[in-house]
Amino acid sequence: MRKPPGPATLYILNGPNLNLLGQREPHLYGSTTLAQVEALCRRVADEFGMRCEFRQTNHEGVMVDWVQEAREKAAAVIINPAGLSFRSIPLLDALKTLCQPLAEVHITNIHRREEMYQKSLVSLAATGVICGFGPYGYELAIRAVMERIATQAPVSA
Repeated sequence: MRKPPGPATLYILNGPNLNLLGQREPHLYGSTTLAQVEALCRRVADEFGMRCEFRQTNHEGVMVDWVQEAREKAAAVIINPAGLSFRSIPLLDALKTLCQPLAEVHITNIHRREEMYQKSLVSLAATGVICGFGPYGYELAIRAVMERIATQAPVSA
C-alpha cells in the first residue's frame, strides 16, 4: 500500500484498565490481550509506512499529555479512552485541539451497554467512532484514518 501524505507517526492511545485485556471481564472484552492488539496495530501501521506510538495509561493527566504531544507532532490519533470516555472534560478539551484525524475506538458496542457507558464525551471531538467490533476495531480505525489522510479530506463535524 502506498503511504498517504501527512503525519509520519500514528498515536494509538489506550485508557484505564486496558492493560487488563484478556483478563478483565472476558465475557465483554474477549480473551485478546493488549499486547496482541499492539501487534495488530503495528502490523497495519507498517502497511502504510507509519511509525506507531502505542501506549496505555491508567491516569487521566498522562493521557492529556500524550494527546498534546501528538498535537505538537501533527500526528493522527486513535484512542480507546475506556472509562475516560464518559467524564473526562480535560481529555475532551485536549482532543479538541487536534488538527489531524482522530478515531475513537471501543471494543464493545457502548450503545448496547448500561446507560452510564452510552454517551462518550470523546465522540464530540472524534472524526469518527468505531465500536463493537472487538480488537478488529483498531484495524478498522487505522485504515479509516489513513484513508482520510490519503484523500486529504478535511476534518469535519
